[in-house]
Amino acid sequence: MTRYSRQEILAEVGSDGQQRLRDTHIVVVGAGGLGCPALQYLVGAGVGKISIVDHDVISLSNLHRQTLYQADQVGSPKSLMAALSLEKLNDDCRLKAITEPLTPDNVGSLVEEADLILDCADSFAVSYMLSDACLAANKPLVSASALELTGYVGAFCGGKPSLRAVFPELPKRTASCSTAGVLGPVVGTIGAMQAQMALAIILDLTPSPLGQLITVDLKQYRFGGFRFDKAPEPKDNLLPFISVNDINDDDFVVDLRGEDEAPNAIIPTALRYSVADFAEKTPTPSDHQHVILCCRSGLRAWQAALHLQSYWNGNISLITQPDLQPHSPTLNTGSITHEIY
Repeated sequence: MTRYSRQEILAEVGSDGQQRLRDTHIVVVGAGGLGCPALQYLVGAGVGKISIVDHDVISLSNLHRQTLYQADQVGSPKSLMAALSLEKLNDDCRLKAITEPLTPDNVGSLVEEADLILDCADSFAVSYMLSDACLAANKPLVSASALELTGYVGAFCGGKPSLRAVFPELPKRTASCSTAGVLGPVVGTIGAMQAQMALAIILDLTPSPLGQLITVDLKQYRFGGFRFDKAPEPKDNLLPFISVNDINDDDFVVDLRGEDEAPNAIIPTALRYSVADFAEKTPTPSDHQHVILCCRSGLRAWQAALHLQSYWNGNISLITQPDLQPHSPTLNTGSITHEIY
């Protein structure tokens, strides 16, 4: 009897399928409530290599739903602690812990080196960055979101429509687990479904989860969903997320964060406006300028961009500036590499 005998006995897996899993490299972005169950099932199934991308550290309030972690690990980097825990689950899997955030600067290289990407970050800015990169690279993306008692999971790109095709607009307002709350089994259920979709894609099961979105309502105990195989890709006004390094001297740069929120603007020459200013059609760039809008999560930048598009026709990009946690230097622990770029 082998470690994988219970899944190899399945006609959908067999020894050939197990070899496919062994040969696969998955990048998992986010090692929180969604990432923890997804990672455990992927590692348990024998996926050959997994890169875990998360710049956050463990907090006490994470522990009710992020079951890879222990109380004595509070304050430690999630990606590294996840890799250390998962190595004990299955040392067949090569694990790489990346403690920097996903950004426009590194998303392309991370997607390029992977066979499949899991979006477990529960951040719409991260989701759109990953979707854009996966669409360009023709790589499958399994993305999910959970809040309170509901959520969804879907498989995008990889020959099917992108996340933007299904969700062309951002929500009217943002909420998170820290502001709206969530029950542990909700993210556990949805994270496990992400792992199932990922395994089905690797094993080429039919029907394919690519082009499928599933909704989960664990308050009413209802599951729904739809296929989006023919959803058209948006052609205009994509509002891409870019890096601070992409800013040029002649760009029209606006920092939408207040000085109390961000005493130092994104660049010293950035203008300070609010979303309401754009609603009143106050800021007016020159015709040739590239407008760059910055805020913490991306939502205010998106809203300001929509207002600007109502009276100005030009190139607009968005930048997010989330709060970042400090990290330790590069560490090596057995076969696990904790990398700082």
